[in-house]
Amino acid sequence: MYQLWILLLCAEGVVAFLLLVEIGPLRELLIKFLDLLKTGTGPVIVLTIAGFMFMIFGSNVMSIINIGNKGTRLGSTSPMDQVLYRTHWLDASYLGFILFLVFIIDRVHSYLKELIELRSNEGSSTDELENLRKKNMQLKDKEEKTSKEMKQLQDEISTLSESLKKLKLECQEKDQTTETAEGHVTALQKQFAELLLEYDRLLEENQNLQTQGLGHRS
Repeated sequence: MYQLWILLLCAEGVVAFLLLVEIGPLRELLIKFLDLLKTGTGPVIVLTIAGFMFMIFGSNVMSIINIGNKGTRLGSTSPMDQVLYRTHWLDASYLGFILFLVFIIDRVHSYLKELIELRSNEGSSTDELENLRKKNMQLKDKEEKTSKEMKQLQDEISTLSESLKKLKLECQEKDQTTETAEGHVTALQKQFAELLLEYDRLLEENQNLQTQGLGHRS
């Protein structure tokens, strides 16, 4: 029986060492193996074995207590009781260390799983942060391009507004010139009408003079 306890202790010590110290791919393989033990019927089998060993541990502890009480009552302990006392102490020590190492291995495995998940989440968070930074840079570039385009549009708008003002001034000047020309045209038309009237009057006077000249000759 002691050889089995020693073998279990050595195996658990190796497992705990491989979990605590990363040696190549051994830790990952061991974590996968423990994951398999914790799936399906594995937990039931492990709990059954652990419960059986805990019952043996409790029985050894009770035997140690009974032998101690017996020696206290009798005032001395027989050689057989001493041998049994040491045997139960040795069994209880082995079983205690075995159960303790099982608990340590389970806790270390759980912590390693959480650490792996945190690292994977950290990696994904780092990727997301990098993507956000890239998007932020793209947005900044777009914002700079948009601001440049806005400035260009503002410059074009200011240029167009100045051109529009110049065109308005030119139109006003042309309107004034047109009004002046229309005034001149109107004055010339009046002057032309007056000249026509004067011309008609002169024609009548000329005809009258010619008529009078012909009368005097006859």
